[in-house]
Amino acid sequence: MFARRGGDKSGPGTDRAGSETPDGPTATAGASGDDTWSTPSQFPVSDWLVAAIEAVRDALDSGWKNGDWEQTTAQLVAQLRRRLAGEYEVDEFGMDPQIQQILLSGLRPLARDWFRMEVRGAENVPPEGGALIVANHSGTVPVDAAMTGLAVHDEADRTLRLLGADLVFQLPFVGELARKSGATLACTEDAERLLRTGHVVGVWPEGFKGIGKPYTERYKLQRFGRGGFVAAAMRAGVPIVPVSIVGAEEIYPLIGNMPSLARLLGLPYLPITPFFPWLGPVGMIPLPSKWIIEFGEPIRTDAYSEDAADDPMLVFNLTDQVRETIQQTLYALLVDRGHPFR
Repeated sequence: MFARRGGDKSGPGTDRAGSETPDGPTATAGASGDDTWSTPSQFPVSDWLVAAIEAVRDALDSGWKNGDWEQTTAQLVAQLRRRLAGEYEVDEFGMDPQIQQILLSGLRPLARDWFRMEVRGAENVPPEGGALIVANHSGTVPVDAAMTGLAVHDEADRTLRLLGADLVFQLPFVGELARKSGATLACTEDAERLLRTGHVVGVWPEGFKGIGKPYTERYKLQRFGRGGFVAAAMRAGVPIVPVSIVGAEEIYPLIGNMPSLARLLGLPYLPITPFFPWLGPVGMIPLPSKWIIEFGEPIRTDAYSEDAADDPMLVFNLTDQVRETIQQTLYALLVDRGHPFR
C-alpha cells in the first residue's frame, strides 16, 4: 500500500548533502539519494471520492462484484435503516468497525498521493497480543495519529486503539467520530484494560504541547509527562514500540497563536499558519510534505513485576529511554528524508 524501505538508516550527526536538521533545510539535494520524489500537483479530491465509493463497497461486502445494483441498493437502504434505528454493533469502548473502515479508506489517498507516506519497521508491531505504540506528536492538527493508525492497519494488519485527550471527546461530532473509529479516553484504566485484552494501543505523550508547538521548535520533543503510559505497559506486561514520525511538522507550520480567542472557545491554542486564517477554508488544506513513519524495535516490559510500575525512578528511566529513542530516530530520519517537499 505504501512505500516500504529498509537498509540505510543514518544516525544523528550524519552529514549529507541535502540533509534537514531541526533548524531547517541546509541544502536542496535529496539526502536519501532518491530523486524520484515529486511534490503532488493537486489535492487528491477525486481519489477521495473513489475511496468513499470503495469504502461503501467494502462495508456492504456483497452484491458489487457481480454487478447486482438492485440488491446492493436494497442492502444500502437496509444498512441505513438499521443505523438510524441504532441497530449496529459496537464494542465495549464504542468502536464501530464499519465506520472505522470507511475512515481508513478516506485516509489512504491522502497518505499515498499527497504525503507519499513511507512506512518502515512495521514488522516490529507484534502480530498478536497487546502492545503499546508511543509516538511523537506534531502538526497543529493531530493528523499524525490518524496516519499511524492507517499504517498499523495496512502494514501490520492490526487495529490501533488511540488514547485521546478529554477535549477530543468533548467536541461535538469529533468526539463521537473518534470513539466510533476506535479511540478512547486517555486514562490508565482504559489503557490497561485494552492492553490486557490483546489490543494495540497508541499514545502520544507530548499531548497538546507537541502538536501546538511553534514551527521553530519542530522535531524537538516536549516532555513525556509522568510516564503513565510506561506504567500501564509494565502492569500489562506488553512491549512498548517507539514510533518516530517525520512529515507532520510541515503540514500546518504554526507561526503564531490567538490565546485570547482560544480561551474563549475552550481550546488549548488557536493556530496561525502562513495560510490560515488568511485564505479561509483553503488555508486548511495540509501542505504536501514527505512523510516517514518508522516503528522501532519493541522494548520489553514482561520481565518486570507489576509492582515495578509503582517505582517512580524505574518508570522515569524507561520513559526517558523511549523518548530518547524517538528523538534520535527523528534526527536520523530528517537526514534521510532531505527536503520536506521534494
